[in-house]
Amino acid sequence: MRVRVADLLQSPLLPPGKPVRRTAQLLSGLTLYGISDALVVAAGLGVEPWDALAQGLTRTVGLSIGVWTNIIGAAVLLLWIPLRQKPGVGTLCNVLLVGTSMDLTLAVLPPLQVLWLRWVVLVGGIVLNGFATGCYLGAQAGPGPRDGLMTGLAARGYPVWAVRWGIELAVLLIGFLLGATVGIGTVLYACAIGPLAQLFMPLLDMDRKPA
Repeated sequence: MRVRVADLLQSPLLPPGKPVRRTAQLLSGLTLYGISDALVVAAGLGVEPWDALAQGLTRTVGLSIGVWTNIIGAAVLLLWIPLRQKPGVGTLCNVLLVGTSMDLTLAVLPPLQVLWLRWVVLVGGIVLNGFATGCYLGAQAGPGPRDGLMTGLAARGYPVWAVRWGIELAVLLIGFLLGATVGIGTVLYACAIGPLAQLFMPLLDMDRKPA
């Protein structure tokens, strides 16, 4: 009996259709997301809210920022239970891959001491983050733990914008109090990530209908 790679990749947690391409886009998107997070952190000009929480925990408790990223993802996933959110393959892979690729990237990046280079790395990291967001969400294999928390709370009747701002301001404040780097990069990320995700998500959506 012949077993195809496509058959092995089929899963009740993975949407049907194009399993090889869907899995490849999912895994590459999550890996690139971790790399982009590492670039923003390495620039040292301010990190995004969830990375601020991970960085703050690293500086006060120990462990690497990538390990904390994975731990936080797993902890947030537990909050899905009372919200009755269902994870997909992408959700579980998010918990494992983003922080891991983040740590590996930070391990090989040289120190960035020149200000203009730090700005280039920051902007490049933010743009790559938008692309990676569109890539892994476009695979339609399940949202990340943080995205699912937002949509789960919004499904209870709260405005999406209020839920997102409330969650991200809370984790950013906790991260700042724990010693995370909050600065112009944080503001730039907050302003740019929405438009960038809106740009890339339709282009990378595997379930979009052809024009």
